[in-house]
Amino acid sequence: MTDATLGRWIVGCAVAASVLLLASCTSDAGDGKPARTPSKPAASSSRAADGSTDKGLTGRAQAALAAVQSGRMVESGVERLADGIHTEPGLQAGKSYELKLVCAGHGTARLRFRPTGDRASAEVPCDQSVVAERISGDKRTHIDVDAVQGATGVVAWEVDSV
Repeated sequence: MTDATLGRWIVGCAVAASVLLLASCTSDAGDGKPARTPSKPAASSSRAADGSTDKGLTGRAQAALAAVQSGRMVESGVERLADGIHTEPGLQAGKSYELKLVCAGHGTARLRFRPTGDRASAEVPCDQSVVAERISGDKRTHIDVDAVQGATGVVAWEVDSV
């Protein structure tokens, strides 16, 4: 085979492969008939029940936290509400800290501490309001934030020394 013949053969194979791929993408169940509706590519970020993207909700939650910045930040993060927050921040004994949470989206998040001590779980509305809770560094504290049934969105949080 000459170089020209080989080149035409490769181009022909590429065209044939493209036709086969396009035909398989427009078929419903392999029946040879066109699909009723073409498939749509997945969005780059998931949508919350209110139609907002995770990226937009993250920005709103972080802006709400930045508006109430106080003290020196020790630890922070942003998580999808479906994933929750599960952390045990490294706090120094004898120091006081403040945990700030903001949930942006739809529904309610539940904040819990372990060990519970004298703290009950708290409900955090996903309306971008900041909820603050004092933490003592005297004992190891595990922080959990999970979605209440049907809640969607993101949770931004920050632990500051006070």
